[in-house]
Amino acid sequence: MIIDFTSMPSDRVYHCMTQSLIPRPVAWVLSENPEGDYNLAPFSFFTAVTADPPLIMLSVGRKPDGNFKDTRVNIEERKKFVIHIAHNELAKVMTETSRSLPHGASELAENGLATVPFDGFELPRLADCRIAMACELFQLQELGPNRQSVIFGQVQQLYVDDAAATRDEKERLRIDATAIDAIGRLGANEYVTFGEVITIPRPS
Repeated sequence: MIIDFTSMPSDRVYHCMTQSLIPRPVAWVLSENPEGDYNLAPFSFFTAVTADPPLIMLSVGRKPDGNFKDTRVNIEERKKFVIHIAHNELAKVMTETSRSLPHGASELAENGLATVPFDGFELPRLADCRIAMACELFQLQELGPNRQSVIFGQVQQLYVDDAAATRDEKERLRIDATAIDAIGRLGANEYVTFGEVITIPRPS
């Protein structure tokens, strides 16, 4: 089967892309609202870009009414944000935070999510997440006719749960992926949970 994107409307293209680019990591993004409370939302158009500087890319669409999402507005205006990697037990509540709420309502309060200080950073992190990245806006671009927001964030600090962090034979950090138990995004309403880890040495 060959699918010709050049002749398809964007919603159909999106449907195909999200089912073929799998699995995708999910960025669970905490940002600060104008009132000083916090917005929390998941995004699965997300990946690492470079290590020098340490950049991640986050792609944020628009609200159903065409306005920019709060995450994009908050990051553009206040520059700082925290990306979390959710694990299997948090999959349902993470998905709940994608729900549109009335202005002034907090995704954290609505879902009983607690935060703790992120040492050395202005914003807190979610207490129950095993990985969190303290980020600052590096660059924001708008792409395409719908002005999709592509956010490049520079990672300033990385939090890893001590239970998932060890050292290898070269004394480099080794994050135990099984202990993190991250979920991945598939198409529609589907996620993938962490399965078997296979080790294949790279060619020398």
